[in-house]
Amino acid sequence: MEQVVVIVGAGPSGLATAACLSAHSIPHVVLEREDVYASLWKKRAYDRLKLHLAKEFCALPFKPHSPNSPTYIPRAMFVDYLDDYVKTFDIRPRYHRTVESASYEKADGKWRIEARNTETGDVEVYVAEFLVIASGENSAKYTPELPGLDTFKGEIIHSNGYKSGAKYENKDVLVVGCGNSGMEIAYDLSNYGVRTSIVIRSPFHVVTKEIVRLGMVLSKYIPVGVVDFMAVVMSKIVFGDLSKYGIHRPKEGPFYLKATAGRAPVIDVGTIGKIKSKEIKVVPAISSIDGKKVLFKGGAEREFDVIVFATGYKSVANSWLKDYDYVLNEEGMPKNDFPHHWKGEKNLYCCGLSRRGLFSVSMDAMAIADDIKRVVGVNKNK
Repeated sequence: MEQVVVIVGAGPSGLATAACLSAHSIPHVVLEREDVYASLWKKRAYDRLKLHLAKEFCALPFKPHSPNSPTYIPRAMFVDYLDDYVKTFDIRPRYHRTVESASYEKADGKWRIEARNTETGDVEVYVAEFLVIASGENSAKYTPELPGLDTFKGEIIHSNGYKSGAKYENKDVLVVGCGNSGMEIAYDLSNYGVRTSIVIRSPFHVVTKEIVRLGMVLSKYIPVGVVDFMAVVMSKIVFGDLSKYGIHRPKEGPFYLKATAGRAPVIDVGTIGKIKSKEIKVVPAISSIDGKKVLFKGGAEREFDVIVFATGYKSVANSWLKDYDYVLNEEGMPKNDFPHHWKGEKNLYCCGLSRRGLFSVSMDAMAIADDIKRVVGVNKNK
């Protein structure tokens, strides 16, 4: 099937790219392996999740959030927004299409994409002038390899399967991972009377949503170093010295780390207060697991009924994109630095892989569509 543009993935990145291409009247097709668009938001997000950034930083192209919506939009409301977005721009992904390979054919200068229709079992071949990777940073869950994990007698769950702490009442639960998901899940568990512990082994910044919002606004006008200084001072005023609770700040500032390494600060939802009151216990890195017993660095050990791995996700684009090095590195992330990360060689692009969340998705999608329009125009004039 001949196509001008093939977009792989119907998450927010794929939807945004499709809308931007439609605005330029550029034909395209969106291939999605699941049976719905935005499957991460619709199927694999915990109940209490809200967008961590203010709504002005989380809108997709051509459709700002309603002035009546809350500043920090709940998951269900964001799903409604995506539903309306798909309807407004008449986006029609082809579902149950798992891309198995994509390679650049030098002879005709086009991309050959093979996708299996998991409903029929047939392999469909698409030939496209342009290929957009929109399968996301969160396309596959990541669980670390820990000695003895296979011997654990309790329940093991990844954060993408976690919904609520209600089912774990009166149990001992260990949360592994101290990013935003891990800290929020620990808070949620504690609210349901769960005896909650969280592994904290790396330094990170703790901020409030208001500090992040102010910092993002100020970053448009003043150097990031100044913004970081202000953010750290405000965080110290709000939270005090957290080192005595096992939480240490990195030497680099929160906005610098986000911009250079994609490491987001933890936005507190009430977890810090529960750590201070010892409702949530902080434990060091895991050394090994034996049955229901977890051994920690330093020699401490405890038994747990459940382990929740809030250890993030990884890009798996390299598993099907045979010529990934035109735009990605060996980890499946952009090889070019921000803000040039979205464009590769041979008409290959990536959207939503800058580790900047929804804020970057819109910028990526518009830049990609504008560039494809430019290239199409150049080719027509040859």
